[in-house]
Amino acid sequence: MIDTLIEKIKKTQAPIVVGLDPTMKLLPPQLLEAAYRENGENVEAVSQAILAYNKELVDAIADLVPAVKPQIAMYEAFGIPGLIAFEKTVKYCKEKGLVVIGDVKRGDIGSTSEAYAQAHLGHVTIGESEYRGFDEDFATVNPYLGTDGVKPFVKVCAEEKKGIFVLVKTSNPSSGEFQDRLIDGRALYEHVAEKVVEWGAETVGENGYSAVGAVVGATYPEQGKLLRKLMPKSYILVPGYGAQGGKGADLVHFFNGDGLGAIINSSRGIIGAYQQEKYAKYGAENFADAARAAVLDMKADIASALG
Repeated sequence: MIDTLIEKIKKTQAPIVVGLDPTMKLLPPQLLEAAYRENGENVEAVSQAILAYNKELVDAIADLVPAVKPQIAMYEAFGIPGLIAFEKTVKYCKEKGLVVIGDVKRGDIGSTSEAYAQAHLGHVTIGESEYRGFDEDFATVNPYLGTDGVKPFVKVCAEEKKGIFVLVKTSNPSSGEFQDRLIDGRALYEHVAEKVVEWGAETVGENGYSAVGAVVGATYPEQGKLLRKLMPKSYILVPGYGAQGGKGADLVHFFNGDGLGAIINSSRGIIGAYQQEKYAKYGAENFADAARAAVLDMKADIASALG
């Protein structure tokens, strides 16, 4: 799947992933009102509005970007109806030819880790049939429990030809409380990066990149420069662009000399673009057009930064 992602990045010339992270504040009022009229004010209605929102967004951007990244917590907030919306969103995005990165940040050990891997990347066998759960192409993984928590995902990736992105240096302000701690004279995130290389050593694809990638925040460009050198064959998923303060100029060192090696995420900055002053002319009714404009601006910003 890493090769598929890379080929789509080359085709679109956009190392961009759009985060499908719907919240009540972002949902356009006309979608909520229509769902309320049909279902009443309940989680079923909100979940219906979320799916409608996602579909319009995807229709507007599918030809511009290679991938999307739905954050499962935004759907779990609405219980089972929300998870159904998540599942349907994943299927719809794949039907539109997009690579889907499930932002699930799972991390456990043994059979529990195996079950998470099966749920999001693999399958379970029932009688003579295979059942696939959410069936994303990639999943994000928390490495805090060490190799025991990551290896089950790597195993499923090898079997299913899928991939993972391991949290290495995250974009949030307090990430340094643990990730910057020195161990044997080096930051913890450096040690995690070395494990990422080790875990992915046998998964390198035709384009020279491993199926085990890393998450490194755009808000820490200097650390990103170091981590790029430590993980030359690992794709880096870079959150923190836009709403969290990252900009194109911060991203140069996340890429390798071949112009590949990184994919930049923007969530609220794109799916909520209609609420920003810059795109206010579109209004809530044309939220998808605003999102498309925001993607084009992001694409230009990154291209300019990369020269």
